[in-house]
This record gives sequence, structure tokens and C-alpha cells, in this order.
Amino acid sequence: MAAVFQPIAARQAPVKMEGLIPWIKRNLFGNWKSTLTTVLMVALFAYWLPSLFSWAIVQAIFQPNAEVCQAARGSGACWGVIAEKYRLIIFGRYPYEEQWRPEVATILLVGLLVASCIRTFWKPWLAAVWVVVLAAFFWLMYGGYGLAVVQTDRWGGLPLTIMLASLSIVLAFPLSILVALGRRSDLPAIRTFCVIYVELIRGVPLISVLFMASFMFPLFMPPGLTIDVLIRVLVGITLFAAAYMAEIVRGGLQAIPKGQVEAAQSLGLSYWQTQRKIVLPQALAMVVPGIMNNFISIFKDTSLVTIVSLYELTGALGLALNSDADWRPFKIEGYLFITAIYFVFCFAMSRYSLWIEKRLNVSKSR
Repeated sequence: MAAVFQPIAARQAPVKMEGLIPWIKRNLFGNWKSTLTTVLMVALFAYWLPSLFSWAIVQAIFQPNAEVCQAARGSGACWGVIAEKYRLIIFGRYPYEEQWRPEVATILLVGLLVASCIRTFWKPWLAAVWVVVLAAFFWLMYGGYGLAVVQTDRWGGLPLTIMLASLSIVLAFPLSILVALGRRSDLPAIRTFCVIYVELIRGVPLISVLFMASFMFPLFMPPGLTIDVLIRVLVGITLFAAAYMAEIVRGGLQAIPKGQVEAAQSLGLSYWQTQRKIVLPQALAMVVPGIMNNFISIFKDTSLVTIVSLYELTGALGLALNSDADWRPFKIEGYLFITAIYFVFCFAMSRYSLWIEKRLNVSKSR
């Protein structure tokens, strides 16, 4: 008589591998080095956090009263400086009565950036939406057609930071792809030009690029022809970011096996069809962390435009506090305020990068 197969019921794992407690054991107490580091960090925070909490919350001054803040110096934070100076920090030297315009413009641009990160909106019409929103942004910021004209040298604060970072990223990304492909080109002239561009830009700090764009470039322009300093700074940041991003993209291109390119050629695909359909999708997926790291660096590097008298977020903070002797001693609170703003944007980009990586891993596993 033939034996009948009787499956054994699945048993639970002897050790729970999911949940908060297993995560803590695995990441904080995995070995003696990790345990020692965790204990030292907990002891440090236990010693330091009470005094920090007392300074930042318990004894802090929240009312915009300079005399009260002066009396509490050394014992409590003065968050009243934010309540007093937040409009100058956020909007810079933009006319007070017109500050609703950069507020609306910034909301439109941030909304566009958020929508562009959602896969549902990845449609051909999204490019047209970008054109419309950018046109509305510059119309609101600059004026004309029913609005008072505000020159670009009075733009500042958070709207200027977001605009410079957004446009630099959008313009630098396709340029970096072209430069990365150019460095791998079989045409010596194109390859040499791309190599010189990348090595020249990467050989100098961003401050030098901004200084050249703002002060040296106009000297080479024909008499009577001037280009707005904001445009020159935007071009400088874009070229600087594209050079670094091109090397990141080139690293992804080098990781693609040559056999895939040869297979595409055997199928009759052209060079651009091969790059667009086979090589670039894989190469860009491999370097998502590096690309996002570059995006975050661009966002933070916008703080350097203060050197050319464009008062973005950090420059607007200095403008707000340095010009008022009553509030000048409370720069720490001001810098903590803009640090929180930078952290929110950078942390959001970091989380979005992780989401993209997870989506790509799911696609690969299928």
C-alpha cells in the first residue's frame, strides 16, 4: 500500500524577527561594540537633554520683547526673535506690503515639486504645468501686468532659496546626463570638451564660480549688454552641480555590462534608442542615492549666494539680526529656526530617495 504524504503544519519561528523589540536588539544591542555605543549615547543624552529642555522650553521667552529676552539671556532661549523678525528672515528685503506675492509664488512652486514626485502625475502634460507655474512664479516675484515691479536684487529669503535650488536641479540633471554620455563618447572632440568642463568646474569651489559669474563675467560682455545677476548666479550653480552629477551618472553608465549594448545593436537599435531604453534606466537606478545626495548639496549650497549680495535664507537672517542691535545677541535662536527649515526639506528629499530605491528594488524582484 502506497504511503500518503501528510504535510506538517508550519511552526512559528522560535525568535520573533519583526517589531520594535527585535529591531532594537538587532540595531542597538547586536554586539558588544553596538551595546557600548548605545549605553554611552543614552548616558550623554540623559545628562544633556534636561538642561537643553530647560533652556529651549521651560525658561524660554516666546513673546517678541527685547527687554524681557535680554533679562533671560544665559538661562532661556529667546524665541521672540523669530516672532519679531520672521517676515524679514523668510522674505528678505522684499517690500513688506507686497510679501503676499512671494508667499503665493513659493506655495505654487513647492506644490509643483511635490506633485512632480508623485508617480500619478508623471504624464506628458506635467512639462506644460512646469512652464505655467514657473511663469506665474516669476510674474508674482518680479511684477508687471498689474503688479508693482520688484527688482531681483530685492528678492530673498526662502522663496529665493527654493527657486535657485529647484531650477538648478531641474536644469543640471539633463545637462549632467549629456556630459556623462559625452565623456564616454567615441568622438575625441566631444569627449575632450566634456572632460575639460568637468575637471575645470570640479577643480574650484562654488564660491569661485559664483564670484566669476557675478563680477568677472560682465567684464567680457559687449558694452551696453548686461545680464541680471540672478540669472548669472543660477547658471553658475547649474554648471557646478551638473559637473558633479555627471560623474555620478558616469559611474552608473560604467556599471552596465557591454553585452547589453552589443545586444541592442544587434537588434538594430540606434545609439540614442539604446541609451534611452536600455542603458540610462538601469544606470540611473543604480546611482539614485548619489543623485539625491547631490540634490541635497545643491539645496544647501544656495546659502553661498550671499557673497554676491543675494540674501537667501541664511543671508536674510544675517540681514534681519545684524541691522538691529536689540535682537543681534539672539543669533543662535535664529540659526536654529533656519536649521529646522533646511532639515525639513533635506529630510523630505532623503525619505523620497529611500522610497524610490524601494520601488526600484520591487521592480527588480519582479
